[in-house]
Parts: sequence; structure tokens; C-alpha cells
Amino acid sequence: MTELKETALAAEHEALGASFTDFGGWRMPLKYSSELEEHRAVRSAAGMFDLSHMGEVRVIGPDAATFLSTALVGNLSRIEPGKAKYSLICTEDGGIIDDLITYRIGEQEYLVIPNAANRETVAAALSERASAFDVEIWDESEGISLIAVQGPASAAIVTSLVRADEIDLVGNLSYYAHTTVTIGGQEILLARTGYTGEDGFELYLPHDKAGALWRALLEGGSDFGLTPCGLACRDSLRLEAGMPLYGNELTTSRKPQEAGLPVVAFSKEEDFVGRAALEQAKADGVGRTTGQRLVGLKASGKRAARKGHVIQNPDGIPIGEITSGVPSPTLGHAIAMGYVEVAYTEPGTELQVDVRGKPIAFEVTKPPFYKRDAN
Repeated sequence: MTELKETALAAEHEALGASFTDFGGWRMPLKYSSELEEHRAVRSAAGMFDLSHMGEVRVIGPDAATFLSTALVGNLSRIEPGKAKYSLICTEDGGIIDDLITYRIGEQEYLVIPNAANRETVAAALSERASAFDVEIWDESEGISLIAVQGPASAAIVTSLVRADEIDLVGNLSYYAHTTVTIGGQEILLARTGYTGEDGFELYLPHDKAGALWRALLEGGSDFGLTPCGLACRDSLRLEAGMPLYGNELTTSRKPQEAGLPVVAFSKEEDFVGRAALEQAKADGVGRTTGQRLVGLKASGKRAARKGHVIQNPDGIPIGEITSGVPSPTLGHAIAMGYVEVAYTEPGTELQVDVRGKPIAFEVTKPPFYKRDAN
């Protein structure tokens, strides 16, 4: 049996009494107390997550921008230093290898963040695709920890810990942007990104400094209601926010058009990997007039549909499959995402899901299911 990998914060989680789970080969905290309480803490105050299992791949060189615009489907040349972009890396036939956030650190430097289970695959694909470009690819995942603080109080928590001369850096940081701050004498890459539907920050720093930052955040956030959170509530939070999960909504068997992700930059000059297949899919109306498309589904009751459950039309004929589903702690009813035939994708369409032999009524809706109050 393969031994599970641990993050640099494993001892911190154990000290807090976390229960653990195997997540993509990593021993990760599932929850500390109640996943419901942790979910509500993020919606009402703030939650803190250890995301150190995620990957970090640095791309440096004169051709970095052109290379990434060739390797990924988005136009990475257009983002400015200090900004970030959500994109996809695809196969030649247009299947989704992974969804990524890429930070532009400088004119010739980017930091690519793949999902934990895909880290090695993405690093290898980038290295292979870099052969014709003047760039260097460095997989730095083994040395970098990532802590996320998410929720309405997240800005106040982070602001309370940075140096006085850096307070405005936090307050003025826009969504999908990053800066450098100092907490406890340690320089940290601070990004205003997240996966919960709330305002929030992600903090990148060396492994050997992660424990000190985790404890500083816990102490500094105590007056703001900061709660340590596990992967269980992270999943329900991201689903309420309508955010796809790789391995559920996104796979190599699905194209961006099917997933409803308008992130393919067909207007850019680069002949990016998967371009021909995705242009053909667009011309064929994939996800629009033919095939299947990802939709949101909501029920009036709390009984949840789960991954793999069959979606049916009102006559009981199978038309798709659930990819994710939970009883929504915030909304009080079941929500789900799944792929259905395009004829059934109009919001308001009534469908049913076979939940262990019982048909449960669901209605097609456009994600997100929950949207935070911008005020």
C-alpha cells in the first residue's frame, strides 16, 4: 500500500483534532468539528484551509508569455504582472487535462497552479510543450505551502497581520490579482483568489515557514471568527458557488464548450494545443446545439443526488449524469451539477434524477446557486 503524502501542516491539523481522508494520495484534513459549522463559518465570518497539496510550476524566460499562450487555451500574454488568469490545459483532441490559475509574477515569469492530482501530469505536459521555446520550467511544489483564508472577514484578518506600510496593499488588491506582503518577518505571495464564492486570499510561502503562519492566522483571526476548515466543506462551498471540480465536472473526455467555460481564446495568434479540435467543436455546435452541456440543478427538498446518478427527462428516459451534488447548507435544499443533452439545458426545465431507484424532481438552473453580497 502506497504511503500517503502529508503537507507541512500535518502536525497542526492533528493538534486541532482533525479527521483525515485520502485525497489524491494526500492525507488531508476532512473536517475538524462539523463540516456544517465550518461551511457556515466561511459564509458568515472566515475559514482557513490548508491547500499545500496543490502544485506550483514556475515558468521563466523571454518566451514565457508566448509559450503559455501556446500550451494553454487562454491568452496568457494579455495579463499584466500582478494579475492572474483562470485557464485550461487541453489535449490535442480538446479534452481538459486540468483547470489552472496562472499568476504573472513579472514580464518573463509566471506561476502556474495545477490541481494536486494533476501536478505531475501538468508539469510534464508543460515541459514537453516547451521544447521549442526559450523558457525554463520548474516544478516547485515540493517546497511551497499554500494557506487560504476565505470569507467576509478575510480581508480584516489578513490586514491585521501585515506590516503597517502594507495595509493598503491588502485593501487595494483586486480580485484575481496578487502582491507581496510580510507576516511575522516572512515574505508571502498574497493572491485575492479562492474556491468558495466568498472574498478571500491565498497565501504562498516556503514549507518550513507554513506552521508559523498557520498559527499566526489562527491567533490573529480569533477575534474575527476564523475557523479551520477541511475538504468536506470546501466541496459544498465550491458547489454552491457553481465552481467545477477536476475529476467531476472536468475530465479529458470533456471539452471546454461542454463544460460551459468560455475561456478559449480563439482570437489569439498562437496555435495552441487543442486549437483545431476546439475550433471544430465550436463549428459543430458542441455544447450549444449538439451533445451535452454542464448545467446546475436544484431540488425543492434536501435529498441530494450524487456523482454518477442518472439524470432523466420527465418520461424517465436517461439524458445525462450527475457530476456533483450536496444538500446546500446555505440554501436549505439539494443542489447538483451534471451533464445533460443540450435540448434540456434551458433554465426552468423540469427533470428528475434516479436516486437509488427513486425519481427525485430537479429543475435546471444557471450556476452559481449562491452569490455573495458584494456589499
